Amino acid sequence: MARALPTFTAADLEYLNDISFDSFTNDDAVDLGLVAVEVISEWDLSLAVDIVLDGDLVFRAKLKTTGPGNDPWLRMKAATALRFGEPSLLVRRRHEEAGTPFEERDDIDHEAFKAHGGSIPLRVGGDVIGTITVSGEPDAIDHEVAAEAIRRFLEG
Repeated sequence: MARALPTFTAADLEYLNDISFDSFTNDDAVDLGLVAVEVISEWDLSLAVDIVLDGDLVFRAKLKTTGPGNDPWLRMKAATALRFGEPSLLVRRRHEEAGTPFEERDDIDHEAFKAHGGSIPLRVGGDVIGTITVSGEPDAIDHEVAAEAIRRFLEG
């Protein structure tokens, strides 16, 4: 059965900007990645997930039908989350709610940055040190999986 497509406003997503870890190691990145894989499997989705810390790909998993075609999306969504310092879906929603779609900005290299849901910055002490990025389903579901993985990781 297909997963219902969630809807998010900018206000729904802003809480993610307040999440900050005391520290976040490579081992933590792997643990978070494994939580994301658990969510993907439980929800029976076809998704790829990356955890990147300080520009280094620490964790990657590709489930079901994901493959090389997801790589550019993982990279471009993560680049957006890093550049703007907030979830890629929040960047998109802020632009939509302001009446200026992200895709219409002429100061953005749209081959390098995509404001589609699925990438959430990881912070230590308030500083962005990396991202968790998910790709393969509609972008609201990609975002939902990344946010659920962070929620479960924090509860763990």
